[in-house]
Amino acid sequence: MTFELACALSEVPADQGLAVTLGDLEVVVARDGDEVFALQNECSHATVALSEGEVADCQIECWLHGSMFDLRTGKPTSLPATEPVATFPVEVRGTDVYVDTETTLNGVTPA
Repeated sequence: MTFELACALSEVPADQGLAVTLGDLEVVVARDGDEVFALQNECSHATVALSEGEVADCQIECWLHGSMFDLRTGKPTSLPATEPVATFPVEVRGTDVYVDTETTLNGVTPA
C-alpha cells in the first residue's frame, strides 16, 4: 500500500467532507465520530463534488440531487444514484490523515 498525506485531521469538518487532490485524483475525506473515510469526490449519478454535501450518520449527501453514499462502502443508500463510488484505505497517524489511492476497498475503479 502507498499512503500519501491527505490533510490534517483538524481540517476535516464534522458535518462536511474535505476535498483533497492526491496525484490526479480528487478525493473527499470525511469523518463520522472518530472514524475517517476517503471516497472518490464525484457522485456516480452526476459529475458533482461530494465534498460539497453534508455528512451525517456515516453517509455523505450529493447536494445536487440528494443521493446518499455510505462512507464505509461507497454504496448509494438513496436514489437517484445506483452505482457506488470508490472508497480508499485511510490511516490516521498522529494528527494527519493518509490515504492510499492506488487501492480501492470496494473494488470500484475511480472514474
